[in-house]
Amino acid sequence: MAALNPLFSQLQTAEPFFVLAGPNVIESEEHIFYMAKHIKAITSRLGVPLVFKSSFDKANRTSSKSFRGPGLTEGLRILEKVKLAYDIPIVTDVHETIQCEAVGKVADIIQIPAFLCRQTDLLVAAAQTGKIINIKKGQFCAPSVMVNSAEKVRLAGNPNVMVCERGTMFGYNDLIVDPRNFEWMREANCPVVADITHSLQQPAGRKLEGGGVASGGLRELIPCIARTAVAVGVDGIFMEVHNDPLNAPVDGPTQWPLRHFEELLEELISIAKVSKGKQQFKIDLTRFED
Repeated sequence: MAALNPLFSQLQTAEPFFVLAGPNVIESEEHIFYMAKHIKAITSRLGVPLVFKSSFDKANRTSSKSFRGPGLTEGLRILEKVKLAYDIPIVTDVHETIQCEAVGKVADIIQIPAFLCRQTDLLVAAAQTGKIINIKKGQFCAPSVMVNSAEKVRLAGNPNVMVCERGTMFGYNDLIVDPRNFEWMREANCPVVADITHSLQQPAGRKLEGGGVASGGLRELIPCIARTAVAVGVDGIFMEVHNDPLNAPVDGPTQWPLRHFEELLEELISIAKVSKGKQQFKIDLTRFED
């Protein structure tokens, strides 16, 4: 078994939580630098550990016409450049085993998309890079499934793994966040992250002019899910942030406005500091007597 990654150790002990944040997809080098500059400034002021997030390829789109990003080579070039310029760790996702080696040379955290959380070959290939692996729980999975997914990473020799709740599908075009999952996913014996933006998607729930559908979302409920998550005591918050969400090419309805990023984080820090969510409640079942 490899040693714990220093960044993993830092995130494990972060108080009150760490943040994975950034725009959903790389739109341009200029936009990534703009977002990284502002997000880092805010998290630095608040003293919250940051891992900057963006995707080089959105392979799992509702429509084949959807914007996907610049691709592996150009995307990694941009992510490496912003990582060095702002001295920030990077998280990005992979969809195929052949991407893992190249991504592992740039990213500090490799993210496994929810739809792929049980794909053994992908989990093993990502694990073998030695980087931190953030596994998103499938919308179709019980929280107990994440115990097995995390174990696949460990059995590949990598102890640096975390699991992420992003909602569960109940019926069509909607996701439900069950707060019990934050507790049950701790059985994976690793940090638990709450994705407070994707969990409010409405998959294929928005009809497009001219036909077809795209994912909608309930952006106004992002604070609700975020407050719940930090009160329960999650270790990290994942959120997609955009300076112009109404014109974002991907997942605009669930990207949080940059102008409100600091305001929301301040509130979440305050909630987390007074909550005892990270401590297990000791229930005494002996008979009560006066």
